[in-house]
Amino acid sequence: MNEAKPTKAKWWTRPRSSEDATDGDFELERPRGADAGSTGDGDFELERPAPPRGTEASDDGDYELDRPAADGAGLPPAPPERPRPLHEPDPYSTPPYGEPGPWAPAPPVQHPATTPAHGTATPSPANAPAPHPAPAAPPGAVPDPAFADAPPPAPAPRPAATPPPGPTPDPAFADAPPPVPPAGRPAPHLTHGTTASPVPAPGAAPGGAPTPVPPARQPESGDAGAPQPAAAAAAPEPAPGQSAEPDFDPWGRYDPWTASAATAPLQHSGTPDERRRRTRKALIGGALLIALVSGIAGGVVGVHLERNGGVGTVELPQAGAESAKRAPGSVAALAGRALPSVVTLHVSGSESAGTGTGFVLDDRGHILTNNHVVDPAGDGGEITVTFNSGDTAEATVVGRDSGYDLAVVRVKGVSGLTPMPLGNSDNVRVGDPVVAIGAPFDLAGTVTSGIISAMERPITAGGEEGDASDVSYVDALQTDAPINPGNSGGPLLDSRGRAIGINSAIRSAGGGSAESDGGQSGSIGLGFAIPINQGKRVAEELINTGRASHPVIGITLDMDYSGDGARVGADGSAVTKGGPGAEAGIEPGDVITAVDGQRVHSGEELIVKTRAHRPGDRLELTLERDGRERKISLVLGSSDGG
Repeated sequence: MNEAKPTKAKWWTRPRSSEDATDGDFELERPRGADAGSTGDGDFELERPAPPRGTEASDDGDYELDRPAADGAGLPPAPPERPRPLHEPDPYSTPPYGEPGPWAPAPPVQHPATTPAHGTATPSPANAPAPHPAPAAPPGAVPDPAFADAPPPAPAPRPAATPPPGPTPDPAFADAPPPVPPAGRPAPHLTHGTTASPVPAPGAAPGGAPTPVPPARQPESGDAGAPQPAAAAAAPEPAPGQSAEPDFDPWGRYDPWTASAATAPLQHSGTPDERRRRTRKALIGGALLIALVSGIAGGVVGVHLERNGGVGTVELPQAGAESAKRAPGSVAALAGRALPSVVTLHVSGSESAGTGTGFVLDDRGHILTNNHVVDPAGDGGEITVTFNSGDTAEATVVGRDSGYDLAVVRVKGVSGLTPMPLGNSDNVRVGDPVVAIGAPFDLAGTVTSGIISAMERPITAGGEEGDASDVSYVDALQTDAPINPGNSGGPLLDSRGRAIGINSAIRSAGGGSAESDGGQSGSIGLGFAIPINQGKRVAEELINTGRASHPVIGITLDMDYSGDGARVGADGSAVTKGGPGAEAGIEPGDVITAVDGQRVHSGEELIVKTRAHRPGDRLELTLERDGRERKISLVLGSSDGG
């Protein structure tokens, strides 16, 4: 098995360091009988061992060493028997049980201090002692195979032998740079001062065991006449007082098989490119992880928001509480002051029923409204008054007049009433702002606003009766404030909250002229109110006497006349004898064209203009007779209204 493979020296053949020897390897002694003329460099054949007794020398083959003497004279004392190893010795010295193989010698490690260049001889100190070679084993001695791998016993100290000049260094360490000896210790001795590099002395293995020595090259079996190696030298024992283990040198030769356990393990950090790649991979992985976590969290939040409509309850922005007070001239302020005085009337009779509005005149319970509102009640109907507070009371008719379309009712047993303040309709001008309050379509407390669109608008309302006894003639205030069925009898307020009219009629798109016609048409912006001055006079008369007086001229008009003006009837009875007209000189067939300088175009307008005054007022009339125009003056008479 060992053919064609150099035979390696066993670990016990390594020389021990003497008491004055330094760390490192030692050169073997040059073989005796070497050619004196050979150079210091190169390999040398070791001396063949002496042939065993009783045999003849042979050039080839193995040789048996001399057996030790029987009495043991001249031999060192036998070492104590060591326990047999648990495993069989490794014949091939395979690591880790054997030495490092020749295919992988341990690399040398040198001190980082400055060292001489390769090939430069290192001078040795003058006082450096030469190493002591180990004594050769007696010839013929054969080691016990059972302890082939066991270390030999330490020999007794002997005089150091000077190695012969010119030993050959180990070729395995020929390229290693020379080590620098530690301070305070002698440098190893060089046998020749050319380019030989000293090797560090072997250290002690853990537990005091010697460190294996790299084997010297053995001659192959085919080399003829090659000298055999000499016996290995044993390391001398330490001197008294000196430690058996050499000083630890961290910069000594590195031996992987005897490295100290305290030595930190070497770690490979990789090249800069590898470190950059690892860093890049770590960053990319972290970014992907963050993106994944963010996506999952966003999905969970989105699902929650979609299912629940938000993180919490929805709260919409809203203005804070403000003062309830409003500007005195605002619609809100006017409505706030007037609503307590406005009432809603529910009228029912044997044939019909209706709803209207009224307002309180005084604290005695008198309420003013339209005649056509209370007309369904007749003589035996019921009238229920509902106040703004929600209280209700029964009412009775005090008086009513169809010519003025006004009526007064009274509630009893009610206290704390708020009368409506009355204004002056003569102070009203076109364009003044107004507010209408009523119960259109039985919606009590409805407030609308607008302006005065026109003044002294002559209108007639009613006429359901065949004899025209229900026709009212009103010199009305026109407004665009929305007035609808149910607003009749309600107040029309000025900018100070005072009543300046009584809402009475509307012009609807269907051609109706008043709410009393039973229609349910809505407002088209044409509403009419009785001036409060006329309403006040009629209400006072109704409350005081139960009847209203009408101013009269004492003539009968031709209502079929289609010309401009109002024509007096042609028969002799058209002018009442002893009446205001007869005394003023009016004759049948005269055409009245103006009243107090205001043009009239029909008989209805003349009636309206006349009823706009009180009985006893003086009027200036312009009339035409036989193509001639003349002016007359008269004092209005009075007649009881029906």
